[in-house]
Amino acid sequence: MAWNTGLKGKALAIAQTPASPLRVLAGPGTGKSYAMMRRVARLVEQGTAPERVLAVTFTRTAAADLKREVGQLGIAGCDKVDAGTLHAFCFRTLQQAAVLAQTGRHPRPLVTFTNKQVMQFEAKPMLSDLDPKYGDQRAKSKRVLAYEAAWARQQHQTPGFTLKPIDKAFEADLVSWLRFHEAMVLGELIPQALEYLRTNPTAPVLSAFDHVVVDEYQDLNRAEQDLIDLLAKAGSLSIVGDEDQSIYRFRHANPDGIRDFDQTHSSTHDETLDECRRCPQKVVSIADHLIRNNHPSTIPTRLKPMAGNPAGDVYIVQWKDLAAEIAGLSDYVRELVRVRRVDPGDVLILSPRKYIGYELRDAITSHGIDAHSFYNEEALDTDEAQLAFTLLTLQANPDDIVAYRFWLGHGSQDWRRRQYETLRTAAATAGRSPREVLADVVAGNVQLSGVANLKTRQQALEAALAALGGLVGDALVDALFDPQEPWAEAAQKAWQKVKDPTADAATILDLLRTEVTHPEVPDADAVRIMSLHKSKGLTSRVVIVTSCVQGLIPVPAANPAEAAAVEREQRRLFYVALTRATDTLVLSSCAGVDRALAYRLGMQVRGRARAVSFVASQFFKELGPTAPRPETGPNWEAAGYR
Repeated sequence: MAWNTGLKGKALAIAQTPASPLRVLAGPGTGKSYAMMRRVARLVEQGTAPERVLAVTFTRTAAADLKREVGQLGIAGCDKVDAGTLHAFCFRTLQQAAVLAQTGRHPRPLVTFTNKQVMQFEAKPMLSDLDPKYGDQRAKSKRVLAYEAAWARQQHQTPGFTLKPIDKAFEADLVSWLRFHEAMVLGELIPQALEYLRTNPTAPVLSAFDHVVVDEYQDLNRAEQDLIDLLAKAGSLSIVGDEDQSIYRFRHANPDGIRDFDQTHSSTHDETLDECRRCPQKVVSIADHLIRNNHPSTIPTRLKPMAGNPAGDVYIVQWKDLAAEIAGLSDYVRELVRVRRVDPGDVLILSPRKYIGYELRDAITSHGIDAHSFYNEEALDTDEAQLAFTLLTLQANPDDIVAYRFWLGHGSQDWRRRQYETLRTAAATAGRSPREVLADVVAGNVQLSGVANLKTRQQALEAALAALGGLVGDALVDALFDPQEPWAEAAQKAWQKVKDPTADAATILDLLRTEVTHPEVPDADAVRIMSLHKSKGLTSRVVIVTSCVQGLIPVPAANPAEAAAVEREQRRLFYVALTRATDTLVLSSCAGVDRALAYRLGMQVRGRARAVSFVASQFFKELGPTAPRPETGPNWEAAGYR
């Protein structure tokens, strides 16, 4: 099949234009991936060596989809297109050029996730070890994100340079900790690669590509954008994205990156895709009315319905409290699956809090319907799971200093910071690892005062690893991740995908690390439950957005000066959620919750009443005149969910 078979209109224009740089402004469900895939196919069919085409995607799944779909056109060589995430590309580049080895860095990533804006698991002892002058753990976590963005917190700032002495000091201390522990934070691959390419103009990769194609450009921060510019300097550049779907402000990705692209890239050629092919007309109408609140009143329609698409169904419902919401929505899912014969995999539930998502998952499974939750941290969000993963890491590699640091500090609020500082200093002075030094201290071969608690932890580790000695395959996984325990469910599911009865600890760790710590959301035969952020790039026949109440959707800004910017991004996030639906959209809220649970959900609680009252999200009033009138959950149920 030729690259232009069946192409017409804007999709044909995007695929065939030789213009560079090309900016495609594409709303949700408008066919941007299809058009860009055909563009890549044209380049290869017309003679560009596929290895000289770099396609940057936001997820591994998107990269695999692009290569598969281009390959289905039958154009020779398309499977050799260099497609993948920018982080994967940077890692490969740094490894091939031996940059990490020459700069004394080790490509062992910290296994971490963020909860309440604080880095968790293996990053927690790191945050504790960093000087208190950098702030509390939340402040330090924010500084790590700024470091990963090469200190370009705003679009107008130049990556790689900071004039703040506190930032310079933080970077020096952070890198010192990472060097000693032979590790990296995953995001620093970007500033590392950017620095290498800036300072080494003869680097082969700078002339390796004739064409660079970038998807989801609005999700790149300024450092990533500069990196893309360097890679495209010798060839053409095509970007596609949508400022209205920019939802990663926390990692310093700004919507003005794509909006103002033409101001920093002369002779930019623009194409626009604004006809939503994915969503029914009612969903497009309310989504468009919502997002126009982020733009001047003179801005015309942002997203248009595709002529001929069905009207679809939109419901806005409210329940008396959170328990009633969970019960009511799980009953609705049972109606969809058991009565209307909707495939469970065609139901997507988006929840602003994992607690609500877990409760919904359990309520749905109690009806005998498979439901899976996909929260980034879920496999490792308990002490038990973190300790099990740490033991697996140390069983695989007893010299893993990051895992060893976690084990020594676990159970202490300050991660035994001062005792560990004593041990670290002694190890650095002796040119040995902390474990070697502490093992000698326990054995009485080395005298080191002030580390009594660490000695106890060392002895506990020796006993725990001895109990695992000789175990492989299922026996080792089950010993670490008890299949009878709910906290082990995610790890057990991941293991089932790659099950190998002869696998040793190192093999199991390698198999589980990606599945557990960086899961992609697959097409599933079960109801999928996740955060609104996680839904980016997905579609589903039925989409249910839960707990649309003030304080959760949108969340309030921590800093009043940032209130307007936070509200605009929260509106963009809600817009992304709405536009996942291909048939039915349900927006659900509740009128209240128990005070203790409100605290657990991270809500701002005022007064002393035992029950906390909620009001529906402010975004409901922005959905326009075609939005249905909200109704109570019981009335909706009594009407047959219609």
